[in-house]
Amino acid sequence: MKAATIHQTAEVSGQAQIGKGTKVWHHAQIRENAKVGAHCIIGKGVYVDFDVIVGNKVKIQNGASIYHGVTIEDGVFIGPGACLTNDKYPRSITPAGNLKVDEDWQADPITIKRGASVGAGAVVLPGVVVGTFAMIGAGAVVTKDVPDHGMVRGNPARLVGFVCKCGRKLTERQAQQDVAEMWCPRCEVSYSIPVADLSEVEDDSHS
Repeated sequence: MKAATIHQTAEVSGQAQIGKGTKVWHHAQIRENAKVGAHCIIGKGVYVDFDVIVGNKVKIQNGASIYHGVTIEDGVFIGPGACLTNDKYPRSITPAGNLKVDEDWQADPITIKRGASVGAGAVVLPGVVVGTFAMIGAGAVVTKDVPDHGMVRGNPARLVGFVCKCGRKLTERQAQQDVAEMWCPRCEVSYSIPVADLSEVEDDSHS
């Protein structure tokens, strides 16, 4: 298996772990104790903060910022300019007027689960879990958890449907008491979506 490829302009801490086959491109920065899995693509100008965990086969596109406290599972896509934050109460200074240091704040974690996609320019706020194969639209501001296969967009982001593993929107075929059967016309695959999640979907026809 081919070793990682790191561009000469990238800044990768000697304390970071980079998996085999991963490519780190121009001017990316990966900080101390970050763990990046195998066969990932870290695009131009990406910032990966200390202790961040990135799984295998992850694509992080140009200019994305991934801050301390974030866990990205296998097969996730992070679009260009996306920002995964960590501070619910951001201030530069303390109430006494002193410049804040690490001890003056607490990071709230973000988890992006397997196969999910975060669109270009989207912002994910602290404490959020984005479900398996969920889809976050470009420019969305995600303030709360996104269910598995959920599709959200807008500011604040709202649930507008559910998507297949291929990314196409699912259509409802049959609803039962607890779950609804949803169908991907492209893949011809069905999914069981909890009715409780389906009830959170907002009308997207006029967006």
